[in-house]
Amino acid sequence: MAEPIYGRVALIGLGLIAGSMAHAMRRGGLAGEITGTARSAGTRAVADEIGLVDRVVETAAEAVAGADLVVLAVPVGAMGAVAEEIAPHLKPGATVTDVGSVKRAVVDAVAPHIPEGVHFVPAHPLAGTEHSGPRAGFASLFDNRWCLIVPVEGSDRDAVARLERFWQGLGANTDEMDPDHHDLVLAVTSHAPHLIAYTMVGVADHLRRVTDSEVIKYSAAGFRDFTRIAASDPTMWRDVFLANKEATLDILGRFTEELFVLQRAIRMGDGDMLHDYFTRTRAIRRGIIEAGQDTDAPDFGRSGGRKA
Repeated sequence: MAEPIYGRVALIGLGLIAGSMAHAMRRGGLAGEITGTARSAGTRAVADEIGLVDRVVETAAEAVAGADLVVLAVPVGAMGAVAEEIAPHLKPGATVTDVGSVKRAVVDAVAPHIPEGVHFVPAHPLAGTEHSGPRAGFASLFDNRWCLIVPVEGSDRDAVARLERFWQGLGANTDEMDPDHHDLVLAVTSHAPHLIAYTMVGVADHLRRVTDSEVIKYSAAGFRDFTRIAASDPTMWRDVFLANKEATLDILGRFTEELFVLQRAIRMGDGDMLHDYFTRTRAIRRGIIEAGQDTDAPDFGRSGGRKA
């Protein structure tokens, strides 16, 4: 087996992403030792019980002691406080990274606490499921998914390259992006779609002419997939929307304009416009399948197991 990329990796937060990282690190022999902690004693107990990491400790300060890589896998709103807590305990030459869905807010919250001689290289793996907690992780979560590496001004290029090798070892494809562009791209591909999914499920909940049992019994694929997205961790998504406010509001404004165009076409019976619009958007789906980011198998291949 190849030499580990990092001697010791500390996971701060032990949910789906950190847990999957732990499984994938072991699969690829990427770390000599994995330490971990979580705010909740219950989460720590479960992680310890299932052997998720080599050592579960009570505090973030204990977890990062001697670590070569520190992964902040906590909600975006908690990143700054965690960075402040661990700063005095970071090993010189260590790399601090994160897995947050927003990057500008994370950079602004974390960077001021990173000591001289410690490298800060934010990142964002574009993978996940609607499940959460230490039992939810699995080694193949990142396989053929993308992880965006988001260096900050002055990021050490060797540290960036090492983190990219690490994510590639976890199974991911990697690319680099600046924080503001990352937040705009993710507002289009993830944040606004999640908000729309939450809204559609909320509409069904408030529409009293359709009963709850009918919604559950007769859910066609479209609504069913909305509910899968809307089942995601509420704390994480609350923080994402508050932290990426400008880009999300921009995309939602554009979405509203497009929705009005479609409303008018339906009202006016403009079938040609609807057909042309749906033909153009259908091509995006084909592109996603051709890029290997989903499958055209029945039920999108989701009935046979967990799928991001």
